[in-house]
Amino acid sequence: MSQRKTLGVIGAGAWGTALAQMLASDGREVILWAYEPEVVAAINADHRNPLYLPSATLAPTIRATGELADLATIDTVLVVTPAQVLGKVLGGLAHPPRDLVLCSKGIEAGSGRLMNDVAREASPGSAIAVLSGPTFAHEVAAGLPTAVTLACEGGGEQWARLAPAIARPAFRPYYSDDVTGAEIGGAVKNVLAIACGVVEGLALGQNARAALIARGFSEMTRFGEALGAQTETLAGLCGLGDLVLTCSSTSSRNFSLGKALGEGASAADLMADRHTVAEGAHTAPVLAELAGQRGIAMPIVAAVNAILGGANARAVVAELLARPLTAELDSDAKDIEA
Repeated sequence: MSQRKTLGVIGAGAWGTALAQMLASDGREVILWAYEPEVVAAINADHRNPLYLPSATLAPTIRATGELADLATIDTVLVVTPAQVLGKVLGGLAHPPRDLVLCSKGIEAGSGRLMNDVAREASPGSAIAVLSGPTFAHEVAAGLPTAVTLACEGGGEQWARLAPAIARPAFRPYYSDDVTGAEIGGAVKNVLAIACGVVEGLALGQNARAALIARGFSEMTRFGEALGAQTETLAGLCGLGDLVLTCSSTSSRNFSLGKALGEGASAADLMADRHTVAEGAHTAPVLAELAGQRGIAMPIVAAVNAILGGANARAVVAELLARPLTAELDSDAKDIEA
């Protein structure tokens, strides 16, 4: 077994399990915390996670646990819990690790906080980083080439610690110091992926989906800039890259949810039956509220929120198409308003 430092992963859903598998691909020991006892038992006995990632045979150096105390001596911990329980789970850590790498994508309901703000309060003393980008769990677990943004609030010093620990031959992180931008890209794209799924479910065609991706990216950029994100970050892997991936495939949980909504299923039934979390469904209401409070135009996000609330999908799309004609770029709007 490798003598390099053990890494920790909190959250054994599909993405957390895939990250553990990737980290263990070079023989490193990884401790994977899971909420469900049956998941812990299956990983340790059979090297499989049949509930969340049945396609993968897991490395023998992955050890599952249901006790957060087992991560107490680990310096670097990747956090992959659902966004809405991240604070609660981190509050159970008796000894905050030196580096917390946030891999959950969402905005906390009620408070409107990004995950880095939640983590900073729940785990004071830890240096925060955000890992985000175009990543389907089953592909990462299979060792297929993947590139991500690794945004480090501690700058180059933190990057120098984390990059060698996380990078693998088929998993390539790129440095950023824009933690806010990395988080906003991941959170907003989940909502936009639902919208693209609705377009697919309504059979509105590829033209409509391409237009929605482009206009959705404009909404992401407006929101990000208002919160202090760098435009270049949102145009990178954790923004546009992730948006293109999740708006184009039923491998995306959010896209699949939207497709079912477009086909006429109810949001309540879909969410009740899902074993995995479509984070966009939780993010849409708080994102729409924040946009409204700040006066940020996000009509696609508002439409998704309405559909999740029970509005007829086809009627909501018709309302979007009936909006007043305007400029494509915000900077050009003044020319046609004169």
